[in-house]
Amino acid sequence: MIDVTLVGTGGMLPLPDRWLASLWLEYNGKACLIDCGEGTQIAINQHKLKLSHLDILLITHTHADHISGLPGLLLSLGNCGKTDTLKIYSHKGVAAVIKKLMCICPVLPFDIEIHELPLNEISHFIWNDIDISAIRLNHSIDCLGYSFTLNRKPVFNPQKAISFGIDVRYWKKLHSGDSIEFNNQIITTDMVTDNPRLPIKITYITDTRYFSYLSDFAENSDLLVCEGMYGDDDYIEKMHEKGHMVFSQSAKIALDSHSKRLWLTHYSPALTNPHEYNDFIRSIFPDTTISSDGEHITLK
Repeated sequence: MIDVTLVGTGGMLPLPDRWLASLWLEYNGKACLIDCGEGTQIAINQHKLKLSHLDILLITHTHADHISGLPGLLLSLGNCGKTDTLKIYSHKGVAAVIKKLMCICPVLPFDIEIHELPLNEISHFIWNDIDISAIRLNHSIDCLGYSFTLNRKPVFNPQKAISFGIDVRYWKKLHSGDSIEFNNQIITTDMVTDNPRLPIKITYITDTRYFSYLSDFAENSDLLVCEGMYGDDDYIEKMHEKGHMVFSQSAKIALDSHSKRLWLTHYSPALTNPHEYNDFIRSIFPDTTISSDGEHITLK
């Protein structure tokens, strides 16, 4: 199962009741963090997340509200006892920015490994058995959106294993996808499992203008986390100029992508009560949550 927590839901600057937009995803005791604006490590602590579990950091882009908290995050990781390498992923050119930010935290008890992803194609890499994809968004500067896909094992059927007389000590190996030889017969995974299960997919999109391919990228997401700077459609043109979206555009992506649920995030500081748009946005996509900091779900 994958635990997902919105560390913060704010855009531009942190507020007393709203940290900057960031997502925490944890699986098998390891965590991935998307973005680290000012004070992110404080918000992580407030939500009772274990910073020591952080294994990789994904950066969407280099605007301050998404990366300026990096030095503090790295120092906090060191204070948590981290000694293994922290991998950081983002778009091409980000390494230079990271190295400049690290001038104020030059000595750490762990190594930093920076991976720059191309902007002109969809990138794929594996972390913790999860397939991560990245696409270029349409913001005012280079920016990436991310999706996470966990391919789940089919359901193991003990009765099928028993029918072959297979000893219990081999069940885990068969469920993992390996074949075994038992009683002069090759037993394969499909012989002792039921129908395959659909993968778990989570998509994170923020700081972008609306464009139609976003729905393709988010296709069949169990959870789509998407920016909405404002709830009022009167702001669509203004947000387009600045490289952002409003609630209804995020809802359209959720609807067109056949996502199961939508969490909104990255609100403008001027949007003091995003929940007043609940009825409006759910009329477009019913399973919408106008998220608050600490929003949490466990996907199984």
